Amino acid sequence: MDFEFSEKECQFLREVDEFLKANYDPKVMDVTRENMAQVCDTPERRAFMKKLAEKGWLGITWPKEYGGQDGEGFYEYLLNEKLSSVGAPQIGKGVGIIGKTLIKVGSEKLKQEFLPQILDAKIEFAVGYSEPSAGSDSAAMRLKAERQGDNWVLNGQKVFTTSAHFADWYWVGARTDPDAPKHHGISLFLIRMDDPGLTIQPMYTMGNERTNAVFFDNVVVHNDYLVGQQNKGFQYIAEALDIERFTLFTFAPIRGRVELLCDYVKEAKHDGKALKDDPVMRQKVAQLATDCEVARLLGVRFVDTAINSNKAPTVQASHYKLFATELSRRVADATMDIVGPGAQLALHTEDAPLKGRPESCYTYCVIDTVGGGSSEVQKNIIATRGLGLPRNF
Repeated sequence: MDFEFSEKECQFLREVDEFLKANYDPKVMDVTRENMAQVCDTPERRAFMKKLAEKGWLGITWPKEYGGQDGEGFYEYLLNEKLSSVGAPQIGKGVGIIGKTLIKVGSEKLKQEFLPQILDAKIEFAVGYSEPSAGSDSAAMRLKAERQGDNWVLNGQKVFTTSAHFADWYWVGARTDPDAPKHHGISLFLIRMDDPGLTIQPMYTMGNERTNAVFFDNVVVHNDYLVGQQNKGFQYIAEALDIERFTLFTFAPIRGRVELLCDYVKEAKHDGKALKDDPVMRQKVAQLATDCEVARLLGVRFVDTAINSNKAPTVQASHYKLFATELSRRVADATMDIVGPGAQLALHTEDAPLKGRPESCYTYCVIDTVGGGSSEVQKNIIATRGLGLPRNF
């Protein structure tokens, strides 16, 4: 594969750069929110997404029959990397997880109702997979959905639903056949977030960003809002997770943190000696810079595989997600070590080194290694599906 960008791709990057400059807004573009910068949780951020929609950039890879451009996935990758580099919302789960799954398996009713709204940036989604006893292991979910006539009645709980407090619709996995094997008997539903049977309670992360616990008390969903085939939900979730593991953990913010650290090392001194002249510091920074290039190329390989292979790029998604998020953690650890005690000062503290970015990076990076499937889960996927090793049970 060719790792260099074509002239057409470079032109697209220039167009995105011009768009970001013309639409700069500090309320929208905030790199200090780290991985939470992707969410559209404010009116300003939702307005920004509408501008992306007007450019036609929300449906680059969708088929033309559904309002898309039938374009190459590489342009979607380039767009997301540019957006994340300035801390702007990304095209995210509406276009990717929900939209692409509906295009593939959704009924005509669901396609007609949701796809135009997604392309016009009119609706936001929350994704409900994780539960108190089913975090990275989505197949262990217990949220119960029972059929009653034309409806389903859902009871149970979800946790770590990041967008529940501002989303319009809930993309939810529930167990529709309690007697089926673990990876079967799960179905997907679309539920309005203002349903009276839903109770949303905030859960704050180490980085002081909000996620949520959501409780279901006799939530009634018409069968029309069952996504795809009954009891095939885990298959759809597994395929969508390949997209999530890649798109939700973009490379650009990691590169930005390494560049920030490099700038600090160039200028800082310890005991009157320049850090840039310390061989230990130089080795640490060089290793991180090398790992950054590895992460970038793993991302490019994932996109290339997704475009040119008939197989789902599950293993490539896990390669990238594992390496990139663990690299993010290593960058945070190295920054804390190099900056020293001042690195513990909170974000936006004016007299703190790097204005408190080391502290925020350190607390945020833990979330990255868990969301979308923990590092341990990614290792198991690589071992069993990539290397053909037996499962340890």
